[in-house]
Amino acid sequence: MSIRVRLPHEWTARPYQRRLWNYLIGGGKRALAVWHRRAGKDDVALHYTMIAAHKRVGGYWHCMPEFLQGRRAIWNAVNPHTGKRRIDEAFPEVLRESTNDGQMFIRFKNGSTWQIIGSDRYNTTVGSSVAGIVYSEYALSNPAAWAYHKPILEENKGWALFISTPRGRNHMFEMARHAQTAPGWFYERLTVDDTGAMDAQQQAEVLAEYSSLYGADIGQAQYRQEFLCDFQAALLGAFYALEMAAVRSEERVRSDLVALPDRPVHRAWDIGMRDSTAIWFFQSAGAQLRVLDCYQSSGIGLEHYVGEIERRYAERGWLHGTDYVPHDAKVHEFGTGRTRVETMARLGLAPMLCPDAFLLDGINACRRMLPLCVFHTRCEPGLAALEQYRREWDEEKKCFRASPLHDWCSDYADAARYMALAWKPAPLQAARTPRPEGWFIPPPDEPQRGRIRL
Repeated sequence: MSIRVRLPHEWTARPYQRRLWNYLIGGGKRALAVWHRRAGKDDVALHYTMIAAHKRVGGYWHCMPEFLQGRRAIWNAVNPHTGKRRIDEAFPEVLRESTNDGQMFIRFKNGSTWQIIGSDRYNTTVGSSVAGIVYSEYALSNPAAWAYHKPILEENKGWALFISTPRGRNHMFEMARHAQTAPGWFYERLTVDDTGAMDAQQQAEVLAEYSSLYGADIGQAQYRQEFLCDFQAALLGAFYALEMAAVRSEERVRSDLVALPDRPVHRAWDIGMRDSTAIWFFQSAGAQLRVLDCYQSSGIGLEHYVGEIERRYAERGWLHGTDYVPHDAKVHEFGTGRTRVETMARLGLAPMLCPDAFLLDGINACRRMLPLCVFHTRCEPGLAALEQYRREWDEEKKCFRASPLHDWCSDYADAARYMALAWKPAPLQAARTPRPEGWFIPPPDEPQRGRIRL
């Protein structure tokens, strides 16, 4: 017995949603919707995904900034107007073959699948084939996820929909600039004044609520960000908001930045065991710091990073410098009995411990370093992380904690702290060489405080 269900299921696009909806239904492949809070971004995305999954059999993903956010924001989210779960409205039970609550995965009877993923775990999607991806709250997502997924979609002629409110002038701001003029892209920015979704009294109530939570100034910035889609509004709790705004406004992100040929390019590491490992590639040039590249990955051994390093240096003709690592790299690892410093040295790297410093001292060192930095455009993933690295919000006390929020930004931010602690004593001419007994000796013109024994 055949089953006939009208799609979209018991849902109609609101008037201000129709331009995006018509673009998607018409076969559009790339769309960025910068819409205000409560504008129904995810509803449009879910209902369109259901139609796409029944037009073309394939895999479809709904990508949240973090995987664990998906359960609260999408999987278990309830429409307050109907009392039903949003996924049950968009994906009728009668069209499903199976539903896996643990993996937040649905298989439809026609063979298509839909799943919630997280940009913090993008590397777990290796080997997957996908026909369409929604990036929800893209401004808070790891931009490396799109860089990783884009070739897959291009090969499969798939589509990508990015939906979000702004979070400062970060990677989504750059995408918005691109999407406004690029052929084949849809771009739309809708404020609460554009949609009429809230009247003046409701807007005033929201502003008053934000002001009571965060204070007048921060509350106003939060309101402008969430409901007026203001890219200029400061990201709440961001450690480097002013410094990174200056990096952008002073045009210190350049595609023509090159390494000085007579000086080594050093590396600052945040070495993760369970978390990701992040590396900044930098060169000291007097009072200026040239930051030439960055790299991050997870779940793989040091051999992988050595390969990435060797490839970059061979292709670009860089001179090898020092590997600045955190102080805990001298701790012995279970299983091998070696320290991570010893493992790095065995792989041909030149590790040196950064000065030991408290977290907030390192953050202050990074604040002092950023005004002296010029970045290559290759550093955009790391720059996005620095722009979003922020304090954790204490919901109970209604204030920011001194400690940072631990998310995908943390690894790049931690590596940047080590770069800030290391760059002044970084050797200008000669790379470090080992003596037989295992000492790494800095060149004569370098301070001796960082010397370590392996």
